[in-house]
Amino acid sequence: MNNRESSPKHKSRILIVDDVPGNITTLAVNLQEEYELIIATNGGDALDAASLEPPDLILLDVIMPGMDGYEVCRRIKAIPELCEIPVIFLTSMSEMQDEQKGFEVGAVDYVIKPISPSLVRARIKTHLALYHQTQRLEQQVLARTEDLVKTRRQIIVRLSRAAEYRDNETGNHIIRMSHYARLIAQAGGQEERFTELLYNAAPMHDIGKIGIPDSILLKPGKLDASEWEVMCQHPAIGAGIIGHHEDELLQMAYAIAIAHHEKWDGTGYPNHLKGNNIPLAARIAALADVFDALTSDRPYKAAWSVEAAVRVVEEGAGQHFDPHWITPFRSALPAMIRIKSEYAG
Repeated sequence: MNNRESSPKHKSRILIVDDVPGNITTLAVNLQEEYELIIATNGGDALDAASLEPPDLILLDVIMPGMDGYEVCRRIKAIPELCEIPVIFLTSMSEMQDEQKGFEVGAVDYVIKPISPSLVRARIKTHLALYHQTQRLEQQVLARTEDLVKTRRQIIVRLSRAAEYRDNETGNHIIRMSHYARLIAQAGGQEERFTELLYNAAPMHDIGKIGIPDSILLKPGKLDASEWEVMCQHPAIGAGIIGHHEDELLQMAYAIAIAHHEKWDGTGYPNHLKGNNIPLAARIAALADVFDALTSDRPYKAAWSVEAAVRVVEEGAGQHFDPHWITPFRSALPAMIRIKSEYAG
């Protein structure tokens, strides 16, 4: 999207496309004081000029040798960075039978030749005003959306920390773990949208611990069989807290919460899922969670060295962990170690 707007210090940019020198001269004389003008005399040059310096509006002749105005407009509307730019066709009265065709390819208006300077100035002002108003609204929506995303992540992090405080863990666990998960996913070639969703959903992985009694959650020693059975309920409790939603972030948070303790060989809990039946986000989150758990102090153990934790992860390939994600885990390790140092404690 072109973000340039008209202001006292900045002229709107107009691209004039016409193969007739007289038409260009007429338009230039009447518009040059108020607007910054770019001139093109054929369709190819028009596309090049628009791509190089995106204009705020295009005045486009319909009938030109080679590529006509309809094709130029069609190609402009196919370019994401240019598609919102308003196009006004310049046409003779005899060509008006193709008016519908012009609107179908994306034009917003027609100006009939011979050109009336006052009319073309009025049309330009109208469509520039609409264009800039749309830009402002889109920028406001974008800013508001970014605010909502930040707020949603803060709510997720704060809610997740509520569970961690009960578990006597540092609140930085969820920060480190979510960074680790994103780094591993990136090293494995996942698209940015997936990695960002994972980063924002991962903090919810242990929210179900809110429902586990303190006598079990804070026990410094090994859990007995009955206590372990209760502890194994926290993924289902977490999934119940998150619930089922159409929102893709909450869908991923649900998948991670319910499945991050599943194991590749089917011996995990709560549903004994096996292999690729475990959601990808949960498989990656499991690597991140276990690595941070091993390298952090817990009520029942001291922190392990990075080297010892890496050995455990590698030995768990094909049993606890998806073997295909061990190589991305290794690739992400240098960045993960930096995160560990940055968010120590």
